[in-house]
Amino acid sequence: MKEIVPPPPPIVRNEHAEIRDLFSRYVVPSYGRFDLAFSHGAGSHVWDVSGRRYLDLGGGIAVCALGHANPEITEALVEQSRKLVHVSNLYYHGPQGRLAERIVKAVGPGRVFFCNSGAEANEGLYKAARKFGHDEGRHEILTAWNSFHGRTLAGISATGQEKVKKGFDPLVPGFRHVPFNDLDAAREAISPATAAILIEGIQGEGGITPASVGYLLGLRQLCDEHRLLLLVDGVQCGHYRSGEFQSFQRILSGVPGAEGFLPDGIAMAKSLGGGFPMGAFWLRETAHGVRLGEILGPGTHGTTFGGTPLGCAVALRILDVIERDQLAAHVRSTGDWLHGRLAGLADEIPAVVRSARGLGFMQGIELHPREEIPGMAGSDKPASMQAIHRLHEAGVLTIPSGNQIVRLLPALNITRSELSDGVDRIAAVLRGFA
Repeated sequence: MKEIVPPPPPIVRNEHAEIRDLFSRYVVPSYGRFDLAFSHGAGSHVWDVSGRRYLDLGGGIAVCALGHANPEITEALVEQSRKLVHVSNLYYHGPQGRLAERIVKAVGPGRVFFCNSGAEANEGLYKAARKFGHDEGRHEILTAWNSFHGRTLAGISATGQEKVKKGFDPLVPGFRHVPFNDLDAAREAISPATAAILIEGIQGEGGITPASVGYLLGLRQLCDEHRLLLLVDGVQCGHYRSGEFQSFQRILSGVPGAEGFLPDGIAMAKSLGGGFPMGAFWLRETAHGVRLGEILGPGTHGTTFGGTPLGCAVALRILDVIERDQLAAHVRSTGDWLHGRLAGLADEIPAVVRSARGLGFMQGIELHPREEIPGMAGSDKPASMQAIHRLHEAGVLTIPSGNQIVRLLPALNITRSELSDGVDRIAAVLRGFA
């Protein structure tokens, strides 16, 4: 008999739901995830499992230095994997030595230790500071309010945000917090137990707040006077994100009297490996008469996976591309242009946007509190989250920073036209809230 009603179409496989189900059943629920599931990327774009394309202005939270699926990173991975993927740090190998040399030449005389993440890099700085002050009974490190230094127990103890500490008492002792960009507060907080001061060149999780020129120079002088180490967490703001290798180099560029400025230690990660998990910390060769670069001698610090041939080969290739394509200059000039475009939003949409802040490709759009924005007041979600969810609908990925900052951390090689497209979409979304 002839069928009058056609048979139903085959059931469409809901890959998004399948992935979410796997996460809900098997992954520790420690992240508040956005309802997006990605399948692949190319350059500054990613595609979700349904095939929708997004302009990525978050860069994996400042990780994807050369964007997604960069062919030169792939080439470096393949080439090195055919030769040597891993040997323990009981042995020497060329890529680690060459990468350490490149970092030292980009910063100043010192030594480099390789690890796997920014939190590990900061842990190395804590240990170096304690070793430095140990014989004098000094162990305390001053850090800033609104800072972020990782999720280890020492990392959350160092972080100046109470929300990350809840439920993890007792914390690691030896950390005290003072206001950021407040030299007098740092001076008054120094105690006989203080060994170091640790800051970010640009606070990332704390709202895209750069250190001021006077603050950096004043801290250096303060540490010299009191025989303290000046440590910089450059995990997010480093690796050319500001337009210079480290953000303090950009902030102090051209400042009279700042030519010889150097901290005593720097933590690095994120863009260092461009997506390959890598961290590192640099220690100044000599500080206060101590050979600081050698203070962590044999047996005092170690790692299994830090500084592998594979990871170092990738990091070296990234540095080659940044130098060859003059990406530092691109970040400086295009970052200045981007900041101007974002600052213009405050003039255009004053009911929604309060200001723009940041340097290079580490920019933030500061929104008013949600209760002051007409299109946001009806929701209890912070202004930054409401904006970011709406931007997802517009095909743009950004990162929240607190309740009122929408953070932009694009790839270092993103084009100006791609950024212009992103700003246009951001402006359209924010207009909607007005």
